[in-house]
Amino acid sequence: MKRALRQRIIALRDALDPDTRHSFSKRICAAIFELEAYRKAGAVAAYMSVGSELETREMVRNVIESGRRLVLPRIGREADELELYEVADPGSQLKPGVWGIPEPDPQCCRRLADLASLDFILVPGVAFGPKGERLGYGKGYYDRLLRRTGNRIPRIAGAFSLQVTEGVPMGPGDERLHRVVTEIGSVGPGG
Repeated sequence: MKRALRQRIIALRDALDPDTRHSFSKRICAAIFELEAYRKAGAVAAYMSVGSELETREMVRNVIESGRRLVLPRIGREADELELYEVADPGSQLKPGVWGIPEPDPQCCRRLADLASLDFILVPGVAFGPKGERLGYGKGYYDRLLRRTGNRIPRIAGAFSLQVTEGVPMGPGDERLHRVVTEIGSVGPGG
């Protein structure tokens, strides 16, 4: 069931016209910037988008330009989990990682030692439900990270409205989000 939903939503997302995707991404990021949780955040964990995902470069730029600490994930090969690194200059401190996703270069970025120092987490995903359900890409990296950070830190996804659907399957290891922000509004237990 998860695989079929994942394939269906990715196909819909891939079919979005690039100009529409860009316009929706700008609208979603602007709405995220208005969230109280984001406005109060000093340290923001985000991610670098790939393919037809919500474009996050504007979000990353806003974090840095507003004087917040930007934290980006890197897949730790040994522990097979996400490691978080502080990034001051994405233009020079990232390199292609697993699946070609831009990741912090551990040679020039400082690993975040204390996950409790985060104030906001932007979470990627494929499909989202109205009660904060999340379907990722199937490897469980973000579910494990969210378990390690606890429920205190706001967990927010930016997504296109076509990614929000009823019936997102949740297993025992799946973590819920506080809010999903789309180009037409937001859903979730916190929003």
